[in-house]
Amino acid sequence: MVIDRIALILAIIGGLNWGSIGLFRFDIVAWIFGGQTAAVSRVIYTLVGLAALWCISLLFRARDEADEEAGSPSGLGKKPRRAASKPLF
Repeated sequence: MVIDRIALILAIIGGLNWGSIGLFRFDIVAWIFGGQTAAVSRVIYTLVGLAALWCISLLFRARDEADEEAGSPSGLGKKPRRAASKPLF
C-alpha cells in the first residue's frame, strides 16, 4: 500500500534525524528548512510523528496476516494469489 511506504520513509527520515541529533547534536531537518521553529520544519516534524503512529498499525497488521495463515494449515483459508501475467510474445 502506498501510504504504508510513505509512512515508512517518513519514519526512517525521522529516525535518521534523531540519530544525527543524538550523535552529533545536529538537527538535519532544522538545518535544511531554517530552524526548529520554521513552519516547514514543524510540518515535517508533525508528518514524521503521524507516520510513526501509522507504522504502529503495520506491526499489528503483519501479526494478523500471519495469524490468518497459521490458522489454516491446509491453506484453504488463504486468499488466492493472482496469476502472473504472461507476455503475449
